[in-house]
Amino acid sequence: MTAIRFDPFSDAHRADPYPAYAELRREAPVYRVEKTGAYAVSRYADVAYVLRNPELFSSSAMQTALMTPMTTGAGVPGMGVSGADAARLGELLQKLPIPIGDVLASRSLIASDPPTHGPMRNLVNRGFTPRRIAALERRVREIARASLDALAGKQEIDLVADFSVPLPVTVIAELLGIEPERTADFKHWSDCIVSGSTGAAGALRPETVLEAFAELSLYVTGVIEERRTQPRDDLISTLTRAEQGEAALTPVETVMFTVLLLVAGNETTTNLLGNAMRALLAHPEQLARVRRDPRLVPALVEEALRFDGPVQLLFRQATRDVELAGARIPAGALVTPLLASANRDESQFEGADRFDVSRSTQGHLAFGLGIHFCLGASLARLEARVALEELLARYQRFEHLEPRPEYIDSIVIRGLRRLPLRVEAAG
Repeated sequence: MTAIRFDPFSDAHRADPYPAYAELRREAPVYRVEKTGAYAVSRYADVAYVLRNPELFSSSAMQTALMTPMTTGAGVPGMGVSGADAARLGELLQKLPIPIGDVLASRSLIASDPPTHGPMRNLVNRGFTPRRIAALERRVREIARASLDALAGKQEIDLVADFSVPLPVTVIAELLGIEPERTADFKHWSDCIVSGSTGAAGALRPETVLEAFAELSLYVTGVIEERRTQPRDDLISTLTRAEQGEAALTPVETVMFTVLLLVAGNETTTNLLGNAMRALLAHPEQLARVRRDPRLVPALVEEALRFDGPVQLLFRQATRDVELAGARIPAGALVTPLLASANRDESQFEGADRFDVSRSTQGHLAFGLGIHFCLGASLARLEARVALEELLARYQRFEHLEPRPEYIDSIVIRGLRRLPLRVEAAG
């Protein structure tokens, strides 16, 4: 019997999950987590196997794992509700702009398996073609420079609030065709949904999360209704046009697609930028290398993704009894492939705990693998590259103001709540 006590909801794990991942890889590469009953898969080869075999490991678990805590408060031990709280939750469910049953029954891009997944993916891919993403670089650079211009003369900044939040939120808002001026609302709604569906027990009251989801879905519903009669050249118009045809989306699915793109479109890049900057500050020799040769910035982005990626894990469900790494996973069990652990596996990446912008990161799993490889990976890479190029060109020195940063409350997303820095502008 293993003595491992892996608790992904603990404060210690949130501060630094990587020692626990290393212990899992050594001692229990497939480990049943006591609090959730899920089977955590930690080695690179096994994580890749899970992601490559949707017929054995269904993505339907993404819908259940992410929506259940938000709608019932009972997805994680200790989050159950009763009495007045349950009544309030019931009232909020009744006030949703779309019935919660329809939400839970709708198809989701991240929670679908073949043959449903392919046609849905093809619909959304129309908004993320290589040509369209490449054409965004000039606009992404304009947004990055404008964000930095707004900080001119300041010697202390919060990199998260002042730069790594507004940049991707503005980009995804413009892509979708919604108001970038609502940045603060979008970030609030996203944070509530992420913490409420993937955070520690009791971190947010279920009704707080549901209120955020209701406000966001109500806003999105209004925009979608407008686009049905006044289409534009944006992603929401693309989705409304996809309500007809062989892979037709229902109106509820159009709303949920838009919500997914908005939340994922800002969370991934925001946290990638914060994590990358923290890694550079912890490894000044690597920062110096990139400063000497800015052509290393794309490699820096890939190493940041591998070393401390914004997405730590995914959810899958075993469709039948499976043996993996000598362990038996029963049919119906929740499985959590640990992407961040796989990316620190020494058998795949030599010196995996070393941050090194010159290493080969080929094959890292920060964006997943297989049919669910992140739809927005090319956009996130573009945003991160441009943001870091502009940031390093604008400032010649960075200094931590909080040596022990606070991370957001989520077992899925890893990112800093804030990153206060003392900065010195380049001469």
